[in-house]
Amino acid sequence: MFERVRNMDRAFQAMRLIMLVVIVGCLIVTVYAIYSNQQLSASAQDRVYVLHNGKAAEVFAASRRENIEVEARDHVHRFHELFFSLDPDEKAIAANIKKALYLSDATAKKQYDDLVETGYIAGIISGNVSQEITIDSVQVVTAAEPFAFRCYATIRIIRSTSMVTRNLVTQGYLRSMARTDHNPHGFLIEKWETLDNRDIKIEER
Repeated sequence: MFERVRNMDRAFQAMRLIMLVVIVGCLIVTVYAIYSNQQLSASAQDRVYVLHNGKAAEVFAASRRENIEVEARDHVHRFHELFFSLDPDEKAIAANIKKALYLSDATAKKQYDDLVETGYIAGIISGNVSQEITIDSVQVVTAAEPFAFRCYATIRIIRSTSMVTRNLVTQGYLRSMARTDHNPHGFLIEKWETLDNRDIKIEER
C-alpha cells in the first residue's frame, strides 16, 4: 500500500519536473522569437525596395552624414554638367540653365547673364557650336558648413572647322537646404566663381 503511494508520489514529482521543463522551454522559445522579430523589424526598416523596369531593387537607408561628401560632390558635378553642356538649340540651353539655377544662388545667374550679354550664347546657337564638359574631379571640405568645394574639369567647344579644349576650375560653397524635386541633394551653391578657363588645345577638324 505504502509502496504504491510512494510510486504515485514519484510519478507526480516526475510529472511536475517535466511540466516545469516544458514551461521553461516555451518561455525561452517565446523570448527568442520576440527578440528575433524585433531584430528583423529593425533591419527591415533600413531597407527600401524600388521597382525599376519591372524588377525590385533593394536599397539601404543611411543617415545624411554618412553620405554627405558623396552627395555634395554629385551636386557640384550635376550643376556643372547642366550649366556648361550647351547645344545649338535655344530651348535646350534654357531648359538646362533653368535646372542648374535651382542648384545655385544668384552667382550662377549672374555668370549666365554675362554670357548672354557678351553674345556667347547667341554665338553658340548661330554658329551651330556644341559645348561639352568632362568633370575631372570635385573636392569638397565637409569639416564645417558651408562646405567649400573646388571643381576641376575640361570643356570641349566643337565648331564646324575646329575643336577647342579649355581648362576649367571653379570654386564655391555648399549650403544645406530642404530636398525638393528640383534639388534632390538638398544643397545650394553659393559664391560660385571661375578661377581658370583658358584654352589648352586647338585642333583643326
